Amino acid sequence: MPVQQLEKIFDDKLEKEIRIEPRDWMPDNYRKNLIRMIGQHAHSEIVGMLPEGEWITRAPSLRRKATLLAKVQDEAGHGLYLYAAAETMGISREEMNDQLLTGKAKYSSIFNYPTLTWADIGAIGWLVDGAAIMNQVPLCRTSYGPYARAMIRVCKEESFHQRQGFEILLTLCRGSKEQKEMAQDALNRWWWPSLMMFGPNDDNSPHTAQSMKWKIKRFTNDELRQKFVDICTDQAKVLGLTIPDPDLKWNEEKKQYDFGKINWDEFWNVVNGNGPCNKERIAARIKAHEDGKWVREAAEAYASKKKNVKAA
Repeated sequence: MPVQQLEKIFDDKLEKEIRIEPRDWMPDNYRKNLIRMIGQHAHSEIVGMLPEGEWITRAPSLRRKATLLAKVQDEAGHGLYLYAAAETMGISREEMNDQLLTGKAKYSSIFNYPTLTWADIGAIGWLVDGAAIMNQVPLCRTSYGPYARAMIRVCKEESFHQRQGFEILLTLCRGSKEQKEMAQDALNRWWWPSLMMFGPNDDNSPHTAQSMKWKIKRFTNDELRQKFVDICTDQAKVLGLTIPDPDLKWNEEKKQYDFGKINWDEFWNVVNGNGPCNKERIAARIKAHEDGKWVREAAEAYASKKKNVKAA
């Protein structure tokens, strides 16, 4: 079938909100864009386990340990769903993992910041997972079927993570003066990196326009960031905390909050590998990969032995 006719079928499906499936014809750039996007998402879930995993043994109670452990396990599962979705586009999990370990593939810059106190775990749940939900709920309607279906479960679980983080901070804010100060300090450090999670401003985002055209994304970076600011500003009032932005104010005409300028120099510095924990995060993933080599070899040997027995 001529390429022009295939393109028309593809465009008609997008127009009619019919999802693109793995065996369907798709433009090469559509495939490449999705592999980049899903891979970055999967890598972020896996690397995102590290800053919180450091607090499993240091959580203040057995209940907190159990819920944090469950959350970290959820993140591992999310990574698995997403790697599987990317594999339907023809890239192997081994190749994606290699891209992560060599620094070729990116992951969310937010996970290159340290978790200094227990309140940071609450801030990650409330802000980081909250920003993730804002990004990911529209992806349940993304044009690529396997990605959209994977996101349904991911979003359900992320909503629990967000509530868990908010509850941690609410408990601290209702505690002693020192505990509330710890919560405020965590908010001060995580607020701006959380706003950066939505990516560059629309004018400086090289992929947003095309992703919107292909219905991979349903909202632009700036639209999602604005929704996040509006929701979190009201939630901060419930906590009794102050958003660390002197320019934050209600715009009666637009019915939304105006907020200050983001330090994009910091964002690009972290993205390019110079954040507080960039080297530490990649080193941890490399060590985990090397430590797990014997497991992969044992699984391959068993599979080979089983195949030979069946053939015999």
